Amino acid sequence: MPARVPTEADFAHLASSPAVKIALTWPKPAELTTSFLIVFHGLGDHEIPYAGFAEGVNLPGVLSIAVQGTTPLPLALLGDPDAQPGRNFHWGDDIKIDDATGEIDPDPGYEKAETIVRDRLIKETLIDKLGWSLGDIMFFGFGQGGSLALGLASKLRVGPPLEEEQEGKAPGDAAFKGVLSLGGPLPRSMVPTVSARGKAKTKVLALQFELDEIEELKAEFENVEVAHWRRKGVSMPREKEEMVPIMKFFADCLNDGVTGVGGPSV
Repeated sequence: MPARVPTEADFAHLASSPAVKIALTWPKPAELTTSFLIVFHGLGDHEIPYAGFAEGVNLPGVLSIAVQGTTPLPLALLGDPDAQPGRNFHWGDDIKIDDATGEIDPDPGYEKAETIVRDRLIKETLIDKLGWSLGDIMFFGFGQGGSLALGLASKLRVGPPLEEEQEGKAPGDAAFKGVLSLGGPLPRSMVPTVSARGKAKTKVLALQFELDEIEELKAEFENVEVAHWRRKGVSMPREKEEMVPIMKFFADCLNDGVTGVGGPSV
């Protein structure tokens, strides 16, 4: 099935249960769509600010899909008296608090989010309905959202294929166009337990990762790039200099080859 440029109506079915709430940022003109950027927010946030981030990045020919987390985060956990209901979500199957530190467990399990994003958005919509391929899809994830994005790429190595196998490619070669995780490490719960597994093929940029997180990522992924800002900590980029590794990574992903309808390179 040849890929076709989507319209707003092609995503309307995602509002039905199990719902996937999204915010779309279209390239200009929309007819030049060649790739997709799926954007996952961090713990306790929602999709709208990240749709704004995607609009600011303004990758040519890229339709950005900012996704809302699968479960509301209890306002009591936010510690913010001004927090508003309906704007604070997370991606985990549960919320686990470490009794010793009082911190939220960074790996709460992602089965619900994985199933909804993989089956409804990626397979049902982008691949089966619109005719695009895994190699047309990039991810940007912040914090917990970055962990989910890495986990989705990690699990392409096993399980039923999301698209028809291409001639000359083994099932374990399935890969997305790229994953950029800002401060969200690979969750162990999304690493296949098959002992003879090969490394995941998706290209990755690990931004603001700790050394042990980088080592764990390189043990599971074949192509890992690492970048750090001058300042410490994990937050969304604040200045032009901090956008440089982000833009370079996406440009490299887009210039690696276009498998969809066709359009401009970066």
